Amino acid sequence: MSAREVILGRLRAALGEPRPVPAEVPRDYRPAGAVATDLDLLVDRLTDYRATVHRCADTGVTRVVDEVLGGRQAVVPPGLPRHWLPDSVVAVTDDDLPPGRIAAADGVVTAAAVAVAETGTIVLDGAPDQGRRIITLLPDVHVCVVRADQVVATVPDALARVTPGRPLTWISGPSATSDIELNRVEGVHGPRNLHVIIVD
Repeated sequence: MSAREVILGRLRAALGEPRPVPAEVPRDYRPAGAVATDLDLLVDRLTDYRATVHRCADTGVTRVVDEVLGGRQAVVPPGLPRHWLPDSVVAVTDDDLPPGRIAAADGVVTAAAVAVAETGTIVLDGAPDQGRRIITLLPDVHVCVVRADQVVATVPDALARVTPGRPLTWISGPSATSDIELNRVEGVHGPRNLHVIIVD
């Protein structure tokens, strides 16, 4: 008799006969589409996480990007709409830039895949207008443009929109952590400053 058989025999004896029936798992959680989307709730959550939120029309994105990154250098994914970038920003397209070059940039401008109002979370999926995950982690400032029709109410709604297998990055505010004395330290695992532009 092998050690495996001895262990399994002891487990069977301990459980006794008849074996217990597994407990029923409750499945009454909220499905996708159960809650209406609330843009103001998203703004409230993002602000609570210390992100800076800007609301404007599509034609106002350039002005906001200029206010945040004007006169500085920003990494941009190859598929980012160029009309979002003002002439005052030196745009460096990520064509597999090395990490040192990305880290040297002042900021990054990306789009988003979806945003969750209830949790204040923005999801990036590596699409051409969002780029590689590394470009959103190394620069100090991340400007993320979210269209109003990309905002959903809950996490189940967001999961229904994303594609499994894509490189998903879930962002809830700027990067922050706390030391043992609970002092907040920002910028350890990503950008210290997150600017979210909600395009109404």
